[in-house]
Amino acid sequence: MIKVSVMYANEDGKSFDMDYYCNSHMPMVQGKMGDACLNIAVEEGLGGGAPGAPATYAAMGHLYFESLDSFQAAFGPHAEDIMADIPNYTDIEPVIQISDVKI
Repeated sequence: MIKVSVMYANEDGKSFDMDYYCNSHMPMVQGKMGDACLNIAVEEGLGGGAPGAPATYAAMGHLYFESLDSFQAAFGPHAEDIMADIPNYTDIEPVIQISDVKI
C-alpha cells in the first residue's frame, strides 16, 4: 500500500481554509479517484516538537492506494482539475511525498 501525502507548510502571512479542504476539496479528490482511493485522512497542525513551538505544517492530506500504478492511473486524468482547486483553500505551495506504508 502507498500513501500520498500533500503537506502545506505553516508559513507566516499564508492562509489555509480547513473547512473548505475537509468538506469540498478532499471529497472532490476522493470522488474523482474512485475505488482506487482506499482511504483519506486530513491533519491540522497544532504544534511543533518543543513546547510552544509552531507546527511545521498547517495541514496535511493523505490518500491511500494499493500501488503507485493505481494512484497514477486514478490521478492522471484529473490532475488539472485537482490542482486548479488549490487556490480555493490556500496560498501555500503544497509539498508532495509518496511513501510505501510498512505498518
